[in-house]
Amino acid sequence: MAYQGDKNLLKIGELASLAKVLPSTIHYYTREGLLQFAEETKGGYRLYHRGQALRRLETIKKYQQKQRLTVEEIRKKLK
Repeated sequence: MAYQGDKNLLKIGELASLAKVLPSTIHYYTREGLLQFAEETKGGYRLYHRGQALRRLETIKKYQQKQRLTVEEIRKKLK
């Protein structure tokens, strides 16, 4: 279920489910600077913009799977 305050904001688990990746993948990409969260709730949940985050995850997947780029190479391309 999307965050109550805004239907376009998703928690990590929700985003991971839609993108068909593990939540740990979302955490990793965020930690590595490949993906940014939009807000953080009072309870510490990171919230991601649905469309923006899904597009970014698809781009990262393309770079990893089709072009075989490293995280560092992807980071440079996304800047």
